[in-house]
Amino acid sequence: MTWNRNLQRARRSLDKKLGVFQPATQHQPPAKGWIRALRDSVGLSSAQLGNALGVRSQSVDDMEKAEASGRISLDTLRRVGRAMDCTLVYALVPNTSLEAMVARRAEALARAAITGVSHTMALEDQQVEGELQQQIADYIEDHISERDLWPRK
Repeated sequence: MTWNRNLQRARRSLDKKLGVFQPATQHQPPAKGWIRALRDSVGLSSAQLGNALGVRSQSVDDMEKAEASGRISLDTLRRVGRAMDCTLVYALVPNTSLEAMVARRAEALARAAITGVSHTMALEDQQVEGELQQQIADYIEDHISERDLWPRK
């Protein structure tokens, strides 16, 4: 398969940008959420933050609870951030590189397509792993394009 060079470049560029978030597990929010952690760290009461936002302190408490439980909206986080002189940073961080994700998906599709033949050969001890890998690579090259990697509706 000949991958689209523009898509490859875009994936590599995005992988590079997202690299600062790896491993993603080191960027987990505090247990009570960022709003509460930041507010407490600068000595800002919920009433004071509420005044800056134009809401009651109970609303700030509700926002903090919503953030801690994962129910807060990005718009609300952005507004709270502005009120606290912070910038909201939001990202979806892949568990692997985007290049690896695409390669893994192409291999899975190729394996599924040739599995009947390779399964029979493997049962007869006629298929060695190297041959199977070459079959997969050939199938990807000849039959799979990037637009075929993900299901369409």
